Amino acid sequence: MQKLLTLLSDNHFHSGEELGQVLGITRAAVWKKLKALEGLGLHIDSVRGKGYRLSPDIELLDHENITEQLELAVKNKVALHTCLSTGSTNDLVQELVFSSSRKQHFCTAEYQTRGRGRRGRNWSNPFGSTICLSALWKVGEGMASLEGLSLAVGVVVIQALESIGCQGLKLKWPNDVLWQSPEGYKKLAGILLEVHGDPNGECKVIIGVGLNAALSQEQLTAIGQPATDLQRICGRVVSRNRAVSALINHISTMLDQYGEEGFDAFRECWSRYDAFSAQTVTVDASGKQVIGIARGVSEQGGLLLETDSGMMTFNGGEVSLRKR
Repeated sequence: MQKLLTLLSDNHFHSGEELGQVLGITRAAVWKKLKALEGLGLHIDSVRGKGYRLSPDIELLDHENITEQLELAVKNKVALHTCLSTGSTNDLVQELVFSSSRKQHFCTAEYQTRGRGRRGRNWSNPFGSTICLSALWKVGEGMASLEGLSLAVGVVVIQALESIGCQGLKLKWPNDVLWQSPEGYKKLAGILLEVHGDPNGECKVIIGVGLNAALSQEQLTAIGQPATDLQRICGRVVSRNRAVSALINHISTMLDQYGEEGFDAFRECWSRYDAFSAQTVTVDASGKQVIGIARGVSEQGGLLLETDSGMMTFNGGEVSLRKR
């Protein structure tokens, strides 16, 4: 399948017979593989008498291209793995055996069969239209030291996207990146953290970032909530390889700073990106709804909510927020 994609991505049309000869399979087998790719959400141009090609608007992820755009300091400390398809990049980054000389491990895939978001939701990622990036980071101070990390990730995800031309981005506590459109906020990206190990000792945190790059209107509608992508925000095609390298550069640098200073180094910046600061919101905590005014976040990254009963603090877990 990877070889077929490489053939189709050279901007030229290729007949089924030509593809079959190069791949050593029948034309019927080529057709089945093409249909399988389309089933993953990948658009393939088909012209009678000319053959098939990958839509010119689709840029496949390229390990060398991404690596070349990494800052030198980042390149020397991270290990990167790219692949065509996996169940979940969050799972894959734990299973891979990376060089022990590298302090941070990243992986990305064109497609996930079991991509997941927060609170057990599925994360939709049509082939070639999204970015699925996961990082593994080992810490020795226990899980309590990771309070606020997901918010710090949100800050640098926005900064990475701003570095490639995206504007108007905001954060929704605890883990959504939004874009302020004329119709209201639309979701661009989600962040999922999973922590494993000793609550009081050595543990590892998996940071997953799911980002919409270039979705069709049908794909956006299928998400089930107001959503957008990089192409619509920037008004142009955005290189997925450039976006991935920008994300790695910023996340890697952030992890070093977070390890030394914690969330406090990012709290003020998070507040500047807060989409619902001083607005009336409803917080759903395990089925119980609380109405109040959003007052930013605590030193540990908990949501501060001013209610009729006083100031309340909500931490992660089964908590969600929406504007009234």
